[in-house]
Amino acid sequence: MSHGVMAPDTVALDLPELGKGRHTARLSLIGVIATFGGLLFGYDTGVLNGALPYIADYFRLSPLQEGLVTFSLLMGATLGALVSGRIADRIGRRATITGLGALFFVGALGCVVAPTYHILIAFRVVLGLAVGGASVTVPVYLSEVAPTEQRGSMIGRNDIMIVSGQFLAFLFNAIIGNLLGDSDSVWRLMLAVALLPAIVLFVGMRRMPESPRWLMAQGRSAEALQVLRTVRSEERAQAEMEEVRALTKIDAVARSTGWRDLLAEPWLVRLLFVGMGLAALAQLTGINSVMYYGTQVLEQAGFTRNTALIFNVLNGVISIVAMLIGVAVVNRVNRRTMLILGFGCVTALHVFIGVTGIVLPIDNPIRPYLLTIGMLGFLGFVQGTITLVGWIVMSEIFPLRVRRLMIGASVAVLWLTNALISLVFPPVVQALDFATFLLFGGCCLFGVIFTARWLPETRGRSLESIEAELATGGTRA
Repeated sequence: MSHGVMAPDTVALDLPELGKGRHTARLSLIGVIATFGGLLFGYDTGVLNGALPYIADYFRLSPLQEGLVTFSLLMGATLGALVSGRIADRIGRRATITGLGALFFVGALGCVVAPTYHILIAFRVVLGLAVGGASVTVPVYLSEVAPTEQRGSMIGRNDIMIVSGQFLAFLFNAIIGNLLGDSDSVWRLMLAVALLPAIVLFVGMRRMPESPRWLMAQGRSAEALQVLRTVRSEERAQAEMEEVRALTKIDAVARSTGWRDLLAEPWLVRLLFVGMGLAALAQLTGINSVMYYGTQVLEQAGFTRNTALIFNVLNGVISIVAMLIGVAVVNRVNRRTMLILGFGCVTALHVFIGVTGIVLPIDNPIRPYLLTIGMLGFLGFVQGTITLVGWIVMSEIFPLRVRRLMIGASVAVLWLTNALISLVFPPVVQALDFATFLLFGGCCLFGVIFTARWLPETRGRSLESIEAELATGGTRA
């Protein structure tokens, strides 16, 4: 699952047409450079999928120690997600992302040269700090630099870069593993690939502009206007300054609201639990267990390691295709419908994977192919429905004045759930084998009930009408 951050609210102003010109190319370049943070997010979370078996052999790890290699990055990511917002508010979006580029490089390099298991774990935490920071800061920067008409697509581009990074990790794992799989240090080469995009992010962001919205919040309106002139036409830049001023005032109100204000209203507390529940259920689908441990699962299905590395590339392809399809239909189908469909289909596919893995013996030649089909279907439905719609819903149900608090809590629950599942997945699979997927199926079945019973429908409704209905109790939440 991509751990994105919703865009800040917009203000309804009559703005001139965006137009085309040099500013268009400049805006596109910003989108490319900044989303290298998303690419690194995807690569560094996905590369262990193929590298971990070699790491386990090299350091002679137990299943629990294997889980700790993934868990360490995710705990670092939890901390990075929690603190990066404050850092970005203090020193700026551009400086924060530039620093994250350096942190990505240091973390990746430390993992590549790690002489011991414990040093590897330490640098995985460092890498996790960068991953968590990127999950929060990059979407915020993109949303604040992009014009209103392109905010959704710019943030969507970051989500695509995350799954593209995972795809590239699977692809390079397959190539390196098949060419150099006999080398003891093959895993170091897999991890080293991340050094190049980290350099691109660090060098590229030094040439990118600061967020005009952040500059305005610091009282630097002349600099904010100058930035807007580089990514808008002159007429549009002047007009958009009013929007930036209005959004800055909205931010000031939101920042003055604390946990005491939120907890004082029971309907907000209920809504918070809905958001955190949806975030946890998105991870309890088992999506990241397959994204992190897919190669090992395919080996247990009956493939050789090299064949598993090759077939695992399909996981990345399916993730990209499913997300593109989901983006194309998400505004035509109700949110609840897509989530219920997603959780329902994933429940059925988990049962299919679990029963197939239990009933068919490992020497059955059709077994690995049936399990692969089940895994690809499961990935497609999760990425195209639950992953995509979950973030959209959370951007729509949380009231503006407490949105930062609620999103922060939901993101923390998401990362922590992700980390805990990743920690226990290897030993649980060792004990239960493919029956593990029946447990995930039970969680997804609860996801159907949760969505149908407690989640409000938000498609095609204003944020104000949703908030009014929630506040009066006229909703499942």
